[in-house]
Amino acid sequence: MKSVGQDERVRPTRRDEVAAAGSELIGGPIGRRALLGTSWLTPVRLIALVAIGMFALGMVQKLPCYNGGWFFGATSQYTHACYSDIPHLYGGRGFADGLIPYFDRLPGDMEYLEYPVLTGLFMEAASWLTPHRGGSQDHAPEQVYWLVNSGMLMVCAVIVAVCVARTHRRRPWDGLLVALAPAAALTATINWDLLAIALTAAGMLMWSRSRPVAAGILIGLATAAKLYPALLLGPLLLLCWRAGTWRPFLKSLAGAVGSWLVVNLPVMIAYDDRAGLHIREGWAKFYTFSQERPIDFGSIWLLISQRFDVPLDKDTANTWATLLMIVGCGALAMLTLYAPRRPRFAQLAFLVVALFILTNKVYSPQYVLWLVPLAALARPRWRDFLIWQACEVMYFLGIWLYLAYTGNEDKHQGLPLEGYQLAIVLHLLGTLYLCAVVVRDILMPERDVVRRDGDDDPSGGVLDRAPDVFVLGRGHHEPRHAMHFQAEPQVRWGVARD
Repeated sequence: MKSVGQDERVRPTRRDEVAAAGSELIGGPIGRRALLGTSWLTPVRLIALVAIGMFALGMVQKLPCYNGGWFFGATSQYTHACYSDIPHLYGGRGFADGLIPYFDRLPGDMEYLEYPVLTGLFMEAASWLTPHRGGSQDHAPEQVYWLVNSGMLMVCAVIVAVCVARTHRRRPWDGLLVALAPAAALTATINWDLLAIALTAAGMLMWSRSRPVAAGILIGLATAAKLYPALLLGPLLLLCWRAGTWRPFLKSLAGAVGSWLVVNLPVMIAYDDRAGLHIREGWAKFYTFSQERPIDFGSIWLLISQRFDVPLDKDTANTWATLLMIVGCGALAMLTLYAPRRPRFAQLAFLVVALFILTNKVYSPQYVLWLVPLAALARPRWRDFLIWQACEVMYFLGIWLYLAYTGNEDKHQGLPLEGYQLAIVLHLLGTLYLCAVVVRDILMPERDVVRRDGDDDPSGGVLDRAPDVFVLGRGHHEPRHAMHFQAEPQVRWGVARD
């Protein structure tokens, strides 16, 4: 088979057996003489429509809760696996009463909103579009609040899919991995994570277009909505170090710090005239809450403490999680500087976020959304992606059925503790499997499906096809030109294989 030209789009149905088999539902793989791009329905537009359709299906899946499960019955929202934080926090965090996040104290133990500033602004904006509470038994405002947030989150979901489709210029169809991800559809409206994910995906797109300042600004904004996007600066540091290209990284770092400060400083330094004090405590609630949060659902620490009867408090878990994160980042640094070719940006981004998820003391079901776009860019192979997604769907069902079991006095429905522990193991093994495949691709570039089609690092921007300057084992500043590996794909039944 002739290798793919630099300007030719990669067609997954001619490279991926699972994609080829799935395409039989709509007429089979694209032929050699198919004319692409001659219709208004371009790959990116099609992916956007699919993303909207899957998001809508995820909303339909929440219908039993919308019709009452959120408000009536202790376990109905768990037995139907349709739980969402959004309607519960409308009243629980003071939005129904017009309280201002970070400025007004909340009734109860929480005291202040426990979300980062940009997410708090997103939540507040949705409350402005929601009517005030009616009677004591009227739950229409909570329902409308969920619908308003769902509409805003749908826009974020489309942005994520489109950004992934455009990040790798020759591989727009990889965006279908994001648009069709079943775990993403199930978890999209549980919480507000899609805001940070959309900003992160847009930042990665800007980096791939060699616009480091814009990339940094978007990553900074994403960090103002959720903490994990700041981790992407680590891979950029390592990759720019290996390439000896420091200026783009410094520009991105400056943009990230600047945009984060623009969002956070007004709240950090604000003065509440009513209380006569600064409101730093309200701003810092997210960070103190994360530190003080006990071991919670889905984490390896919960599994260890339950399965092996090991006493673990939050301080011990914090210490071990921090140590493992430091060791893991050190291992990623060694991998980056030792690998025969400089890893792709998306590969390292996926690995560092997966490391954070695996070592964290809590794994909420919607955290899978953090990895979906990164996985689609790091390992755009349907088989591996779907294996991981199947594990995450099983965990999604497992946690709700376990909560149904614990909330049911007669224990006649739901999943007992042993079954939930198995769901945690499946989540951990699925994520570790995808990590292992990505690490293998880094150590064996000829197995990387992106590079095998003739690309170097299409998400790398200024790093794409840049020479290596620092590589472990060959000393400092020993330049090596980028390898333009372009292997002949192995073909079986007309489809390239690993």
